[in-house]
Amino acid sequence: MISDSHLHTSFSTDSDAAPEEVIRAAIRSGMTNLCITDHYDPDYPTGEFMIDPDSYWKEMDRLRGKYRERIRLRIGIEIGLLPDHHDQILRIAESEPFDYVIGSVHVMDGLDPYYRDQFKGTDDEMYRRYFEVMLEDLRNTEGYQALGHLDYVVRYGYGKDADYSYDRFRDVIDPVLREIVDRGIALEVNTAGLTKGMAWPNPHPDVIRRYLQLGGTMITLGSDAHDARVGAEFDRVLPMLRELGVKEITEFHGKKPVFVKML
Repeated sequence: MISDSHLHTSFSTDSDAAPEEVIRAAIRSGMTNLCITDHYDPDYPTGEFMIDPDSYWKEMDRLRGKYRERIRLRIGIEIGLLPDHHDQILRIAESEPFDYVIGSVHVMDGLDPYYRDQFKGTDDEMYRRYFEVMLEDLRNTEGYQALGHLDYVVRYGYGKDADYSYDRFRDVIDPVLREIVDRGIALEVNTAGLTKGMAWPNPHPDVIRRYLQLGGTMITLGSDAHDARVGAEFDRVLPMLRELGVKEITEFHGKKPVFVKML
């Protein structure tokens, strides 16, 4: 089974899942490879999502040793991109021996779209602003191998995807895609869009198609689960990726891409 490369455990403030519980769930599902990517968001509006690298590594190394005969445990991190904290972000991304670093945009203008009521504009205005901020973040940060959940913002709009499409926001999405293609940053396909009630993952299939048209070659896959639902909705997303012409899923081992053929 294809590895899940985006998972959160109790080392993330918004998860109560014990790391060992997550690993056991992956083994039960038939996975032989797994990457845990707990949150690190400096200056998050509520002051959450910081991680203690020493305790994180101590527990992950223990579990990696305990389950080494049953699953390959890769250790990653999901970092919230904020240009004002570039040096801090780069320091933790490069000073720790992570297998995989996801760069995600959770905050725009000091607000997380998760708290929709705090943003006073329309869904259209919020979505557009999110992509504008994302481009700025990408251009001013480094140290990560993939861009996480590109259209995350749509999960939390009042109308969700009712007024959202790639074509509607092409002018602000294309510069983001060109930036990651030019810099060799992978595009994550995140199945949490489906688990949160939408009909497609993040990003929308049309965005994935456009990434491929622009020359993108690296697609990572993650559930973004904050519990033990490892590989959630992979059975729905993998056929969609095949239809788009994706033949390989990219995993990162020691921050280097490894290409896994889709069977």
